[in-house]
Amino acid sequence: MIHCKPKRATYISLGIVVTILIAGLSYILHDFSSTRSFGLIFYLFSAVLLTVVILLILVKMMAGYRFITAEKDSITLRLPLRGYHRKYPLMNILAWQEDIVITNKKEFRQLTLVFEDKNSCTISNHEHTQYLEFYKYLMKKVPKKKVKA
Repeated sequence: MIHCKPKRATYISLGIVVTILIAGLSYILHDFSSTRSFGLIFYLFSAVLLTVVILLILVKMMAGYRFITAEKDSITLRLPLRGYHRKYPLMNILAWQEDIVITNKKEFRQLTLVFEDKNSCTISNHEHTQYLEFYKYLMKKVPKKKVKA
């Protein structure tokens, strides 16, 4: 049984970044309400920019929080933030594809699964544990459904 779950270090580092951005946003808003050392345009631009970046990071964190379990002849997909839990037999996989990108001497791998009910799931080696084991499982069980890049 293979359990692909989010890496704790990724979520801790993204959480620290979000905390720093929230602190910066609160400092900007506090400075605007008390001293107003900069112009109104600066406060408007920086508050909007920080808010958008915080929201983008939070949405990425929530969308990537998924658990995949590969069992004997099935794949279980759990999205706890949506309350979604589904078990797919291997024959319900329409296609799967692995994309590999090499940047700065590091390899980024992303695996996309598409199921018959038009749901899809994406995991990567930087954000999920046991990525290679899951890739080997798919190569062993459903190699004909792999999409050539």
